[in-house]
Amino acid sequence: MTFDLAKILQSKRAFRQRLAGRPIEEKLAMLDALRERALALRPSPPAPHADLLREESPSCRPQGTKLE
Repeated sequence: MTFDLAKILQSKRAFRQRLAGRPIEEKLAMLDALRERALALRPSPPAPHADLLREESPSCRPQGTKLE
């Protein structure tokens, strides 16, 4: 792999020119494919709070004492 910045920038320009020359239908199809890929990679939404399992925190009070 080369890290020649001029070569990288030239390659990017050529790629953008090829994309610009494609028909709009093809560009829209590419956009749909990218959107589907992004949805597949997106993490699942967090679970609602009602379904969470919660543990009671241990009490630091000696057994038998009450709050007043």
